[in-house]
Amino acid sequence: MMKQLNKTENIIFLLGAVLMVAGSAANLFVQVWAPYVYSVGALAFSLMQFRQGYDGKNFTIRRLRNMMIMSDVFFLVTAVMMFENMYNFLKLDYMTYIRYVHNNWVVTLLVAAILQLYTTHRISHELDKEAKKL
Repeated sequence: MMKQLNKTENIIFLLGAVLMVAGSAANLFVQVWAPYVYSVGALAFSLMQFRQGYDGKNFTIRRLRNMMIMSDVFFLVTAVMMFENMYNFLKLDYMTYIRYVHNNWVVTLLVAAILQLYTTHRISHELDKEAKKL
C-alpha cells in the first residue's frame, strides 16, 4: 500500500500546491516575487510526494510512482525556468534566451501537471483494484 502522510505532512502538501498555483498565476503577471512563491510550493509539494512511498510489489503502481516522481522533477525544473525567465542568471544571449527559455516554463508546468493528473488517477484505480483482490 501507499504510505499515508500524517496531518502535518498533508498540510505541507496542500500548502505547497496552493503556493504553486499562486506563484504560477502571479508569474503570468510578471510579479517579481512569483518565482520564489512557486519554488517554495514546488519544493514542499515534491518533498511530500517523495515521502509518500509505495512498498508493494505491483509493477504498474511502481511504474506510475516513477512517473509521478518525474512530474515532481518537472515541477522543480519549472521553478528554475521561472527564475531564468525573470532574471536571466545564466547570461544567455538574446536569441538563445528567446528560443529556449522565454516563457517556456509554461510547457514544463503543463507536462508536470498532465503527468500528475494521469498518475494520481491511475494509482488510485490500481490501489482500488488491488484492495478488491484482498
